[in-house]
Amino acid sequence: MDITNIKIRKLFTEGDLKAIISITFDDSLVVHDIKLITSDDRIIIAMPNRKTPSGFIDIVHPINSEFREKIDRTVKEYYNSQIEFGKLPID
Repeated sequence: MDITNIKIRKLFTEGDLKAIISITFDDSLVVHDIKLITSDDRIIIAMPNRKTPSGFIDIVHPINSEFREKIDRTVKEYYNSQIEFGKLPID
């Protein structure tokens, strides 16, 4: 499964939440509300989730570590390239 599109849906300049994005896979499936969060000077990808009485559960998530790493790497590269080329503000 290939990532065919990434869109930054909302951008934040304050706080740990940096962006909310959508990813399209194989021009056939889109996943909305993926969060980019900074923690200890690194970016973390948080998949869409919902709150339950016992905490949060993912609504969508990769099943294996290889696919999670592919999503993680591709999203971070895209986000960093947008900052590098001045398309996104830097705090």
